[in-house]
Amino acid sequence: MSLLNHLSPKMKLNLIEKLNNSIKSKKETPSKFKASFGAWDSKESAGELIELVSGSRKT
Repeated sequence: MSLLNHLSPKMKLNLIEKLNNSIKSKKETPSKFKASFGAWDSKESAGELIELVSGSRKT
């Protein structure tokens, strides 16, 4: 709390207001770490993907 000792009462109130607004407006967003895992999302079938990968290895 010693960080706040040098602030004026007006600055402290401003800080409180900003912190309060940031909490109220905080929307739940998925973690980037958790979002990096999951199922493959593609319109192509598994067979089409296999052919695509196999074909790219031959060229």
